[in-house]
Amino acid sequence: MKLFDEIPRERPTTPLLDSFEHPAALRAMNAKQLAQLADELRAYLLYSVGVSGGHFGAGLGVVELSVALHHIYQTPHDRLVWDVGHQAYPHKILTGRREAMLSIRQHGGLAAFPRRAESEYDTFGVGHSSTSISAALGMALAAKAQGDKRRVCAIIGDGALTAGMAFEALAHAGHVDANLLVILNDNEMSISENVGGMATYLARVLSSKPYLKIREESKKCFPTCPAHWNWHGAPKSI
Repeated sequence: MKLFDEIPRERPTTPLLDSFEHPAALRAMNAKQLAQLADELRAYLLYSVGVSGGHFGAGLGVVELSVALHHIYQTPHDRLVWDVGHQAYPHKILTGRREAMLSIRQHGGLAAFPRRAESEYDTFGVGHSSTSISAALGMALAAKAQGDKRRVCAIIGDGALTAGMAFEALAHAGHVDANLLVILNDNEMSISENVGGMATYLARVLSSKPYLKIREESKKCFPTCPAHWNWHGAPKSI
C-alpha cells in the first residue's frame, strides 16, 4: 500500500521533462540531467496512471532504461520494439505524448500499447506478448538488405520470453548476421507466476555468485567511464 500512498494527486513539477517534446533533446543531456529526467519521468508516470488508469508496474521498471535507450539510439531512425506494450508508457511520455497520457483508455485517447498510427516512434503495433524479437529481427534484416545502418533493439520481459515465438526468433537471430540487440527485462512480473525451464534458469542465474559479483564490480567500473564516451559505435550484439 505504500506505493499507492506515494501516487501524486496533483501534477508533479517536472521542469526538465517539460522542456522538450522529442527524444533528440536527451542526446545533449549530461549524466546528472539524465538522472533528474528519470526521477521526473517516474513521478509523471505515477501521476498520469493515477488519473487515467492502466499499467504502471512494468513501466516503473524501465524508466531508466527508456531514458538510456533514447539517449543512445537515434530514434526514430533506429528502431525500439517494446514487447506487449505495458513497458512502453515511459517511452510514450518521452516521445511527444506527455500530456496525452491522461487520455489513455478513453475514447479518442492514446492507445494503451505502441501503435504505429499514433507515432513514428512506435515501430510495431502490439497487443500480445512475445512478438518483439521476431518483429525487430525483420526490421534489422530489411535494413541490412537496403544497406541502411539503422540499429534495432527489442525489449522483452521474462514472462514474454517463455513463449515459443520468442525462442524461434532467438534461434533465427543467432543464425543470421543482423544488427540486433535484445534486452531482457527480467523484472519477475507477469500476469501470473512464471513457470517452466526458462523461468527457473533465469532465477538461478540472477541468484548465482558469478552474476552477483559481475553486477557489483560493474557498479564500480561504470562510474569511471568518461562521461562523453560515444556509445553510438557499439558493436552488433544479440
